[in-house]
Amino acid sequence: MVIVAKFGGSSVANSQQFKKVKDIVFSDPHRRVVVASALGKKEKGDSKITDLLYLLHAHLKYNVPYNQVWEMITNRFNKVKEDLSLTLNIKEELDKLEKELSKDISIDYLVSRGEYLTSKLMAEYLGFTFVDASEIIKFNFDGTVNQEQTYKLTLESFEKYGKVVIPGFYGAYPNGSIKTFSRGGSDITGALVASSINAKEYENWTDVSGVLIADPRIVANAKATKEISYSELRELSYMGASVLHEETIFPVQDLNIPIHIKNTNRPEDFGTIIANECTDCSQIVTGISGKKQFTSFTITKKQNVSKTKIVIETLKIFDKYKVNIEHIPSSIDSFSVVVSSNDVSKFLYDIVSDIDKLESVESISVDNDIALVAVVGRNMITKPGISGKIFGILGDNGINIKMIAQGSHEISIIVGISNNDFEKAIIALYNNTVN
Repeated sequence: MVIVAKFGGSSVANSQQFKKVKDIVFSDPHRRVVVASALGKKEKGDSKITDLLYLLHAHLKYNVPYNQVWEMITNRFNKVKEDLSLTLNIKEELDKLEKELSKDISIDYLVSRGEYLTSKLMAEYLGFTFVDASEIIKFNFDGTVNQEQTYKLTLESFEKYGKVVIPGFYGAYPNGSIKTFSRGGSDITGALVASSINAKEYENWTDVSGVLIADPRIVANAKATKEISYSELRELSYMGASVLHEETIFPVQDLNIPIHIKNTNRPEDFGTIIANECTDCSQIVTGISGKKQFTSFTITKKQNVSKTKIVIETLKIFDKYKVNIEHIPSSIDSFSVVVSSNDVSKFLYDIVSDIDKLESVESISVDNDIALVAVVGRNMITKPGISGKIFGILGDNGINIKMIAQGSHEISIIVGISNNDFEKAIIALYNNTVN
């Protein structure tokens, strides 16, 4: 049984973090595959290597002197090598890259060197074999992952070497040129690798002790949830929670491989297990998240008109302007269409005009002061009165509910409130629903 351990940028920020990674990896012989991000921030105010490489590319593109940025990058890698007394010829690697610097250099190639060099250092430090992601993570020319080829090459590399370090964040097109995932894409690399070798578990090591029930920027000292299902995670991620890259879960969910979120700085903490099936019933609410800046269009139909007809006609108008629909709460004679304010801002008056022209419409009103807050929990269905409790908490705190959306499976309850009440609502809900 193999554990794939992915370490984020904060987990490999400097030599002290490298030592923590080594202790973690060697504490369990099943941890035989390591996926590494690029060197992250050493301390507050510091820069991630990835950010510096993006900045370097901008300097090159616009013919701005880049010596200072380049020196910051090289110093970071050299410091790790020296601190850990490694033999890797990092100077040769950096000299090679420096010769390739020009305004025509591929941004994907340049930025991927952060993971590439970090993983080379990590491989030597652990005594594992370095496997370049470009050799095993394969993209089609349309930018999608070629899963069949990726799984085959990854499994072959693992079976050949036994213990490997793989850079996250990038792979290669069929012609060999480097292709990166979007930011946070090392999570996807880890998931693909775990799926390729049918790992027992995919560990995702970061700087928090699991999936926090609420945003710590809003709720101080928010607790971590013990277990969370993939369905719950998708609900929270969709509603703004920043946990994992959204494409991470698909490869491992299909094979029922659990993801274990752990804290590199507090490895003794349990963290959070993400799985298809969860057994923990101690937490009714597993997450509270949300987003601001939504707009609600409320349409009242004429009494002799079919609601189905008017809803279809209205949604066609939003589709005409390529505006994604978030929610469609409804009542007997009216319904609302809730969309992102950013998505609709350019077309607001055109959409209102088009809807108002529909023969079946009695009236239309617009409210552009909507924030959505989701209370998520797979165990809510077993606890009568949760919806009433949530509404009561908001009412007790003087927060007016403008919209309610709840699916029949009761995994989430979503309320629309004013943007100004957003933080207040999340704090109130956390304080009154979390044990």
